[in-house]
Amino acid sequence: MKDYEIVVGLEVHAELNTKTKIYCSCKNSFGGEVNTQCCPVCTGMPGALPVLNRKVVEYAVRMGHATGCKIHTLLKQDRKNYYYPDLPKAYQISQFDIPLCYDGAVEFMLNGETKRVGITRIHIEEDAGKLLHQEGIPYSLVDLNRCGVPLIEIVSEPDLRSSQEAREYLETIRTILMYIGISDCKMQEGSIRCDVNVSVRPRGSAEFGTRCEMKNINTFSGAQRAIDYEAARQIEILEQGGVVTQETRRWDDEKGVNVLLRSKEDAQDYRYFPEPDIPPFSLEQAWIDRLKEEIPELPNEKTRRYVLDYHLSETDAGLISRSYARAVYFDACTVIDPKLAKAAANWILGDIAKYLNERGEEIDLFPVAPTRLMALLQLVDRGTISGSAAKKVLSIMLEDASEPMAIVEREGLVQNSNEEEMAGIVEAVLAANPGMIEEYRGGRTNVLGFLVGQCMKASKGKGNPKLINQLLLERLK
Repeated sequence: MKDYEIVVGLEVHAELNTKTKIYCSCKNSFGGEVNTQCCPVCTGMPGALPVLNRKVVEYAVRMGHATGCKIHTLLKQDRKNYYYPDLPKAYQISQFDIPLCYDGAVEFMLNGETKRVGITRIHIEEDAGKLLHQEGIPYSLVDLNRCGVPLIEIVSEPDLRSSQEAREYLETIRTILMYIGISDCKMQEGSIRCDVNVSVRPRGSAEFGTRCEMKNINTFSGAQRAIDYEAARQIEILEQGGVVTQETRRWDDEKGVNVLLRSKEDAQDYRYFPEPDIPPFSLEQAWIDRLKEEIPELPNEKTRRYVLDYHLSETDAGLISRSYARAVYFDACTVIDPKLAKAAANWILGDIAKYLNERGEEIDLFPVAPTRLMALLQLVDRGTISGSAAKKVLSIMLEDASEPMAIVEREGLVQNSNEEEMAGIVEAVLAANPGMIEEYRGGRTNVLGFLVGQCMKASKGKGNPKLINQLLLERLK
């Protein structure tokens, strides 16, 4: 692909976690019995009138502020007309020419560089129902529970130039949604999904190529694979002298291919017109401004604070802040003992991350609370136990609710920091290894690690390695 540049734009659909749906009082929750969370409004019965949920507008404005958007004070909704079996009224209430939020941007780090992606618009709309396909049945069933579930659609500028950039952008959007608390972002439940627009052009060209869209991709890894596949497909067409046509395709993640759905619609195909049952109205600027003041510290701001206040590397700070649950856990640790922030970060990104990755879980399910983790790290910091002993204690804490010090005493893991005893062990180890002394003084300083290991062995693993290291250096000089 060296002679071509990939151009990607994304439309992210995020379900909002309001208590009720966007235009009616039906419960907004996942997993209900089929067709039990719907009413005449969300099933499109004749004569039923929608009433806009104020919370939906509030949540959308919050996302607009969090992505640096301007906010329209005029709220206008439009009908987007299309027929599909899970859309019983044959139109979707959305926004067309006046989106609620517009002209924003998000930034993220990739390979040490900051990437800025423009946000064209964020608008509110209702979700459609869901078609259910059962093996052995030659027809589809329709579940209307999802009709009227509130969505925001976040449309990016075509600023992304690789599938990896696209994935980082999606992760950034997801993290922001989690930080401001407006969506649970459970991909397995379809709470966040995206449409992907891909085109290719000769490298250095100023004009965009013809784009193709892939609908409703519900994993970020799937979006990355879909972009790579579609870019390769378009390049192959161009290389063979063909012409890429604008169309909508369906991504099959299991097979790793996409297939043609239909020729791509333009705005006129949807016959947009103002929603007659919800007249336009004005939002108070003071209310919009107040929502902006309530936006919490966002991932990029957290990253900068972690670097400045706790001297974390940008990489470690970014790894913590990009996960809302991880940042909450880390912040709780730093409140307890700020001077051990770096140690906490190392454990969170090391042993704890390994434990969670093996189970496919987030840190909010980790059985050791921040208070207990910090109690353990304080024991290491005071020299009560060694770092290796702390690992053993943590493994016990996963199943045992006892306090760290009680486990240390029970397991006999208290570190020996008696300087006189350790000095005797050091002398004995050096006497047994006279050649090592000469090697060290001759410049082979790596023998120090061997000598520390011998001292730890002689102390039956209970010696304070920091003290042993210090005593060895004094004698080796």
